[in-house]
Amino acid sequence: MDYDMLVIGSGPSGRRAAVQSAKLGKSVLVVDRGRRLGGVSVHTGTIPSKTLRETVLNLSGWRERGFYGRGYRVKQDISVGDLIERLHKTLDHEVEVLQHQFMRNTVKSARASVKFIGPNKVSLTSDNGDYSEVGFAHALIAVGTRPHRPRDVPFDKTRVFDSDEMLELGQLPRTLTVIGGGVIGVEYATIFSALDVPVTLVEPRNTILDFVDREIVDDFIHQMRDRGMTIRLGSAVKEIRSKPETAEVELADGRTIRSDVVLYAAGRTGNVGTLGLDVVGIEADSRGRIKVDPQTFQTSVPNIYAAGDVIGFPSLASTSMEQGRVAACHAFGVALPPPPETFPYGIYAVPEISTVGQSEEQVRQSGGAYEVGVARFRETSRGHIMGVDTGFLKLLFSIETRRLLGAHIVGEGATELIHIGQAVINLGGTVDFFVNNTFNYPTLAEAYKIAGLDAWNRMGRG
Repeated sequence: MDYDMLVIGSGPSGRRAAVQSAKLGKSVLVVDRGRRLGGVSVHTGTIPSKTLRETVLNLSGWRERGFYGRGYRVKQDISVGDLIERLHKTLDHEVEVLQHQFMRNTVKSARASVKFIGPNKVSLTSDNGDYSEVGFAHALIAVGTRPHRPRDVPFDKTRVFDSDEMLELGQLPRTLTVIGGGVIGVEYATIFSALDVPVTLVEPRNTILDFVDREIVDDFIHQMRDRGMTIRLGSAVKEIRSKPETAEVELADGRTIRSDVVLYAAGRTGNVGTLGLDVVGIEADSRGRIKVDPQTFQTSVPNIYAAGDVIGFPSLASTSMEQGRVAACHAFGVALPPPPETFPYGIYAVPEISTVGQSEEQVRQSGGAYEVGVARFRETSRGHIMGVDTGFLKLLFSIETRRLLGAHIVGEGATELIHIGQAVINLGGTVDFFVNNTFNYPTLAEAYKIAGLDAWNRMGRG
C-alpha cells in the first residue's frame, strides 16, 4: 500500500509530523521498531529521566531541606523499586495518550524495521521475519539516537552503564562516577546526588554546558560542589575498569576514581545504521547525524525529510516536535510564517537551568551596549515561603532599544519561569514591561520585576 507520508520513528518529531499530516487529510503510516510507541523520548530519554527526577525530589524531601536541614527525608530508605513504580505508571499513560491520538486522527502504525529500497519505497521487516514493501510520496526520518558506546568502555550493566541502562539498575549505587558533563550526564549526576549518593562528575573539557550563560553555569557548579559533589574538569579518561567489587576510572593525570557504578554519558549516535540511506543517496556523519535544510528539514533527497535528535543540536523534545510539524507542512505545500528567533532550552538537573535568547557572552560579542538585571530567589517572599535559598534570574537588556535580549535562570521552577522571558523577547518587549506590570504576589515569577527594576535603575528612564 502507498501512503502520502511515511514516518520512521514515533518520538516527538515523528508523532507531530504524523498528526499534522493526518490533519491535512493525508494518509499516514508510522513505523517504529520499538515494542511500544513513543520512541526514545518516552521510553529511555526525556520522560523517564524527568519522572525519575520528580520522584527523587519528592521522596527525598529535597525541596524542603531549606527549612528542615540537609538530613531531612520524606522516606528514609528509598529503593530502586520506589523510583521504577512511578516511572512505569507515567510511561503507560504517555503511550496510551499517543495511541489514542493516532487513533482519533486515523494514523496507522506498524512495528517493524525499515530499510529504503528506493526514493519512494521501503521494506518493513517485523520481529518474526514478516516482510512487506510500502510506497510513499514523502517520508520523515525521525529515528532518534542511542548512547555513544566506545569499544574500549566495558559496558556490563553491573558496574558500567550507559544512560539508557541506568533505568535498569538493580539497586541504588553507594557511590557513582559520571563521565560526560553534557546535559544527560549533568542531569543524572545531580539526580543521584539529591538521593545523597556521593557523585563524581568527570568532563575532559575545561567547561560544561558551553551554550549556557557562564554566570549561570558558574553558580550551578558552585551549588553542586556545595552539596558535596566532586567535579573533575579538564580530566581526560584514560581507562575504565569493571571489577567484581568496584569500578575504576583512571584519568590521564594519573588519578584513579573508584565507585560502585560508572555512568558513561559522553554523546549520542543516530539510529541510522540499518536504514539503507546509501540506497537513496543520503549521507550521515560519524555520529549518525543527517544534514538537513534548517528551514524545511529536507534532506539531500527532496521528498525525504529528517527531524529530531537525528539531525543534531538542539536535540530537545520541544524543538523536535516543531521540526516534525514544519516538515509535514512543507511536504504538503502549507506555508508557515518564519519561526521565532528564540526558543527556550531546559536542563532538568537539580537545580533546573533554563535559558532563552542571547547569553551575556553573545551580547558582548555583538558589540552593543547592554545592561544586566539580577534577582535572587531568596529575595522574593515566595522564595522564603518555599525555603529556597539558592538560584537566580538574570536578564540582559539593550541600552539603545531597551529590549530584552536574553533571560537565564538557575533554580527551582526555571523551566516553567523561562516562558515569561521567551514571550517578552519574541514580542519585542522592553525593560519597561517588567517595571510597569504587576506580577502575582508572592510568586517566584516576581523575580522578573525585581530583575527588571535592577537593570532599570542603572539604565535610567530612557
